[in-house]
Amino acid sequence: MHFSKTWFALTPPAAPLSQGRGVGGEGWIHGFKNRIWDDQHFFGYMQQNRENLEGEPVEGPALTIEQAIANLQGDDRGLRYYAAWWLGRFRVREAGVVEALIAALTDESDRTPDGGYPLRRNAARALGKLKDPQAVPALIDCLDCDDFYVREAAAESLGMLGDPVAIPHLMKLLAGGMAAAMPIPGCPHLPQPYDGAIEALGTLKATEAVELIEPFLEHPVDLVQYAASRAMYQLTQKAVYGDRLIAALEGNKLQLRRAALSDLGAVGYLPAADAVAQTLAENSLKLIALKGILEYQVRNNSPDPSSVSDAAIHVMNLMDSLL
Repeated sequence: MHFSKTWFALTPPAAPLSQGRGVGGEGWIHGFKNRIWDDQHFFGYMQQNRENLEGEPVEGPALTIEQAIANLQGDDRGLRYYAAWWLGRFRVREAGVVEALIAALTDESDRTPDGGYPLRRNAARALGKLKDPQAVPALIDCLDCDDFYVREAAAESLGMLGDPVAIPHLMKLLAGGMAAAMPIPGCPHLPQPYDGAIEALGTLKATEAVELIEPFLEHPVDLVQYAASRAMYQLTQKAVYGDRLIAALEGNKLQLRRAALSDLGAVGYLPAADAVAQTLAENSLKLIALKGILEYQVRNNSPDPSSVSDAAIHVMNLMDSLL
């Protein structure tokens, strides 16, 4: 049997190949499309913001776990904001961390001039990464927050936490359907975080939401269309929805091609593998998408963890060609 260098670079097949949420390693694939880190608020004394591929700050003060927890509970808004990000970024699960982040979800001291809650946003994102179910009720409450970006972060994290109790609350964000979901003139975002809510419903296997999600396939915002295609594929396993994402790989805008790569990797859509490898986008993002497809194939279509299907070997060869 042929084993490529890609195979040996992955986690041994007897163990889970991904620690991300849902199928196809969604937890880390999801990041480079929707993550918003409120850079204008990020750590006041930093001279400029530098981001890596996933949109996360790559420079900042060195912290210990004890310092980060203390900063999160302190009075300095910049230190609190950075600590919430840091605790999520490094998946710190020490005693008291989740409780402190949950408390930050109701913070009133850190406000932007337009009424946003930057600390709450970072705390909500961090709680999704920590995968602690005790955060679910507080994140559900955040779906009613006045701040769009808090609602967005909460929806994404509820998908990552995987508790179906969140399904009816996420479905409420889609209330009113397409008529209520149109762009607002002069507003940088839609009335609700439709893409985040739809993707979470797909991850949570919310088949009861199919009729709510399906109309969003025709939403005027491409990212919402992609989210709907992704969720509809997850909920129905119908190729027509995966094929819509393959077609999106030929779009004119790089950021949309990146988003489609993310979604195809997240759902592990095997027929997309060759199109992914040929997409006009960074090889690093294509590798992420192919890794999601490969993980899904190994986890779901290889009854013997020591064996690899021809399809999986083909995906590995595509990955090798991009290295």
